[in-house]
Amino acid sequence: MASDVSNISIIGTGHTRFGRLAENLEDLITAAAREALAEADLPAEAIDAVFVGHFNAGLVRDGFAASLVHQTDPGLRFKPATRLENACASGSAAIHAAIQSILSGRAQNVLVVGAEKMTARSTPEVTEALACAGYQNDPAEAALSFPGVFAQAAQAYAGRYRDPLGAMAQIASKNHQNAMLNPLAQMRRPLTVEDCATVTDKNPLIAPPLRLTDCSLVSDGAAALVLTSTQNAGKREKAARFLAAVQINDFLPMSRRDFLLFEGPRMAIHKAYEEAGITQDDLSFAEVHDCFTIAELLTYEAMGLAPAGQGETALSSGRVMRGGQTPVNLSGGLKAKGHPVGATGVSMHVLAYRQLTGQAGEMQLERADLGLIFNMGGAAVANYASVLAPM
Repeated sequence: MASDVSNISIIGTGHTRFGRLAENLEDLITAAAREALAEADLPAEAIDAVFVGHFNAGLVRDGFAASLVHQTDPGLRFKPATRLENACASGSAAIHAAIQSILSGRAQNVLVVGAEKMTARSTPEVTEALACAGYQNDPAEAALSFPGVFAQAAQAYAGRYRDPLGAMAQIASKNHQNAMLNPLAQMRRPLTVEDCATVTDKNPLIAPPLRLTDCSLVSDGAAALVLTSTQNAGKREKAARFLAAVQINDFLPMSRRDFLLFEGPRMAIHKAYEEAGITQDDLSFAEVHDCFTIAELLTYEAMGLAPAGQGETALSSGRVMRGGQTPVNLSGGLKAKGHPVGATGVSMHVLAYRQLTGQAGEMQLERADLGLIFNMGGAAVANYASVLAPM
């Protein structure tokens, strides 16, 4: 995506609570959309197009989620609405489609909604559904669940560099502590590093060496935002603009990649730095895709916060902690905020926007000038990186 992405701004957001919720998919979509329209102070009639991020893969019977958004407001009737799917990055895919719609001149104001209803299925059923985002034409890969994929990554990390389990426990504990300040988070429960490091009845092994605390949550939830041109947004008190929006897709078969190099994430993030004209040292914070704690550790290295195999130093130095130079996942991340798949990428952008516009409540940093968002679909296959700044 070209550097003219700086012509795109966020002017309103919505975000439901994440968790095991009574609401159905339609309820979640419409709740987040109504909040975003209200915050943007726009009537539904002013929206030119809608893009919905939704994975599904059999999680719910609603196979036409894009048209559920029209239930938000009668003013959306007859507005074009399209569903985007790119595994766990479906929300970011919807955002990119919205950006292109505005840049092309086909739309001026666009509503984006990301949503997922996961808890209506059992944990084994959810695991099976998510596995559909893996490569199905290789029996060995098709037999792997995503916990199994990232367990192999942790084992490979230990073999090539060092045992990552201590760092992974620190990441889990950090993100749980951060979630305590996020009223929308699914799991607002503090866990010590020792809690996360120790295998117990409450923290069993899921896919050795991954423990339960190394895994993100099965969640329901939705998030929404309203995008417009930066020229239009300039008249508003609260707005944040894109400095970069990058998508990099890699091979789906893991057999064709060295997973530990995290090449797709690294390319997306560093291309975003280049588009924004910044380095990792300029960032005020980052929201990154910690579907499993080993993924966050690898992302530190992809971001340039530490050399390959030394991601733990970003933790031991305090850099990624709240109060550090580059706090990561102030929201609690997927680990503690929750991971309703289609909502995740939109949620990251919503909470970054609120941080940059001084609306993050207890999560608010004293100074927030630049935020990185990294959202990943599959095992580092669909990689989206954005940089946002206040107007």
